[in-house]
Amino acid sequence: MRKEYDFSGSRKNPYTKALKRQISIRLETEVVDYFKKLSKESGISYQNLINMYLHDCVKSHKKPVFKWM
Repeated sequence: MRKEYDFSGSRKNPYTKALKRQISIRLETEVVDYFKKLSKESGISYQNLINMYLHDCVKSHKKPVFKWM
């Protein structure tokens, strides 16, 4: 095994940018606190938990319920 490897000629994985996209989103404090609590219980970061929940919504075609007063 070599002491050092030269990766300067290697190409980047073309699929990495398609996996996740960084965005800014405003969430209510209660929502963030809820997922942070779940994060401590599960050992999974709260950002990943939010992503997992939203991904589940996409797969099961869940739609939000709007109640206008």
